[in-house]
Amino acid sequence: MAVIVITGGTAGVGKATALHFAKAGYDVGIIARDADSLHSTQEELRRFGVNAYAVQADVEDSQAVADAANDIEYRLGAIDVWINNAMGAVLAPFRTMTPEEFRRVTEVTYLGYVNGTRAALELMVPRDRGVIIQVGSALAYRSIPLQSAYCGAKAAIRGFTDAVRTELMHENSRVSISMVQMPGLNTPQFEWARNKFAWAMRPVPPVFQPEVAASAIFKVAQKPVRELWVGSSTVQSIVGQFLFPNFLDRLMVSKAWEGQMTDTLNAEDRQDYLDRPVNDLHRIHGRFTAEAKNRAVTVTSGVPGKVLLGSLAVAGVVLARLLTIRKK
Repeated sequence: MAVIVITGGTAGVGKATALHFAKAGYDVGIIARDADSLHSTQEELRRFGVNAYAVQADVEDSQAVADAANDIEYRLGAIDVWINNAMGAVLAPFRTMTPEEFRRVTEVTYLGYVNGTRAALELMVPRDRGVIIQVGSALAYRSIPLQSAYCGAKAAIRGFTDAVRTELMHENSRVSISMVQMPGLNTPQFEWARNKFAWAMRPVPPVFQPEVAASAIFKVAQKPVRELWVGSSTVQSIVGQFLFPNFLDRLMVSKAWEGQMTDTLNAEDRQDYLDRPVNDLHRIHGRFTAEAKNRAVTVTSGVPGKVLLGSLAVAGVVLARLLTIRKK
C-alpha cells in the first residue's frame, strides 16, 4: 500500500485529507500535538481497513519532525506522499501582536513546513521518488489585514518551495514538490486561533468545506503540478494581485477587514491553540457549514499564462491580417 503523512492531521483540512486518503486505500501517518485527538483520529482512519499511525510532535521542532518521519516509515513503510499542513494564526492588527506571538506563528506555519520538507526529502531523495505537497492559501499572493504573521508565513512557504523545486530539477530528481493554494475554508481555525478582538471572526467569503481542499490535495498527489489554485476566489485574488495590486490594497481595507468580523462575542473561557493544543477532540468543520460550498473550480498555475499567450497570439494574427488588408 502507498503511504501518506500529514502534519496537523487531527482537525480541519488535515483530518479531512487524512480520511480522504484512507478511503482511497492509503496507509496514513498523522503528526500533531494533542494526544487524545491523535488517538481518536488514528482509530477513525483504521475503520477504513488501512494502517494508521499517529505521532505526537510540534512541527516547529525540526528534530521531532525528523524522528516522527523515521518512526512512521518504520511502522508503515516508505512514505510516498508528505503533506505539510499544520499552522497557527493570531487574528489582530500587527501593532497589537507581541514579538513572541509573531515568532510562534512563523515557527509553526513557515518553519513547520521547512522542517517537514527537510524530513521528507531526507527519506525520498535517496530512493528518487515521492511527492511533497504544501497546503497553501490565496494569502500566499494576496495578503489581507489582521493576519500579517499568517500571510507572511504563507508567502514565505511559496518562496521556499519555488527554490527547493528548482534545486530538485537541477539534480534531475524525480521527487516533486507542489503547492495547493486554498480559499476560505469552514474549519475550526477561527474558533481556535488567538483573537485579540472582542468579536468572533470568520474567513473572508466565499467559504468552502474542508473536503474540497482534501479532494484538491488528493488530485495533486495523483498527478503533481507546480501549483493548484482552488476556487474562483483564489484564482481572482492571485491573478488580480499581478494585474491590479493597488486596487486590491484599497479593496482589502474594507472588504477583508469587515469581512472577517462577526456580530458574535467571544466566549469568556475561549481557548486558543497558539502555545498549546486545545483540549476538546478536534473537528473537521467550523461554524459556517450553512454557507460553505461543496465544490470548487481548480486551475493549475500555468493556465493563466497560457491563456495570456493565446490571447496575444490571436491579437497578433488579427493585427497582421488588418495590416495585410490595409496594404492592399
